[in-house]
Amino acid sequence: MVSTQNHYAAGGTGPGTTAERRNGFGIAALVLGLCAAVLFWTVVGGIVLGALAVVFGILGYRRKKRGLATNGAMALIGAVVGALALIGSSVILAAGVAVFNSDEFKSYSDCVEHANTAAERDQCAKDYQKDTDRN
Repeated sequence: MVSTQNHYAAGGTGPGTTAERRNGFGIAALVLGLCAAVLFWTVVGGIVLGALAVVFGILGYRRKKRGLATNGAMALIGAVVGALALIGSSVILAAGVAVFNSDEFKSYSDCVEHANTAAERDQCAKDYQKDTDRN
C-alpha cells in the first residue's frame, strides 16, 4: 500500500511552503573572522582561521543572494575581518621569514651555538644588536 500523503517537513521546501532560512555559514564566518582577528599573530589563527572565515563568508553571502539566508551582512563582515586577519598574519609571517633568513641572524645563531658561557652569549646578542642597528 502506497501512501499518497505529502512527505515534506514542516519548514521544508514542499509545494506552498517557504524555504527554510539557513544562516550557519554567516555565523561561522563572523565567529571565525573574529577569532582570526584576535589570533592573527599566529600562523594557525591568522592564516587558517582567516581563510576559513573568507570561504564561509563567501558561501554565506551567496546563500543570502539566493534568498536561502537572512544574514548576508554578517557573512560579509566575517569575510572582511577574516581577510584582514589573513593579510596581517601573512605580513608577520613574511617578516619573520625575512629575519630568520638574514645574514645577521645566521651570524648570531652561529655565535650562540659556539658560545660556552653566558657572557659569550650576551656578547653575541650585543654584536647582533650592533649589526641590525647598522642596517
